[in-house]
Amino acid sequence: VQLQASGGGLVQAGDSLRLSCAASGGTFGSYIMAWFRQSPGKEREFVAAVGLSDGIVHYGDSVQSRHIISRDNAKNSVYLQMNSLKPEDTAVYYCAADLPRSAYYSLSNKVSDYRYWGQGTLVTVSS
Repeated sequence: VQLQASGGGLVQAGDSLRLSCAASGGTFGSYIMAWFRQSPGKEREFVAAVGLSDGIVHYGDSVQSRHIISRDNAKNSVYLQMNSLKPEDTAVYYCAADLPRSAYYSLSNKVSDYRYWGQGTLVTVSS
């Protein structure tokens, strides 16, 4: 599956921004989807993941209750609605995907558990 992230930009602290990730080349509904981010000099950090249906989600501690991940299987897309943005949210945001290992899968927060990655979209939050 190929992933294309978009929607990044320059915003002010407190603003909202919605990132999109369009998938192609695979059966989108079969993939666990996730967002990670990476700031200069830091390791890639888990933001959120969503299971095969919108009912199962998992968030990283740094964005808990501020951001919302969702997916639209009909549009082969996953979204990240980011609210109450802070300067520390500044990073390149990557969407990622992988197939569940079993029927009883969990939503991993590890970079190594996702085989497919988009190119990233830059989000800059000014204070």
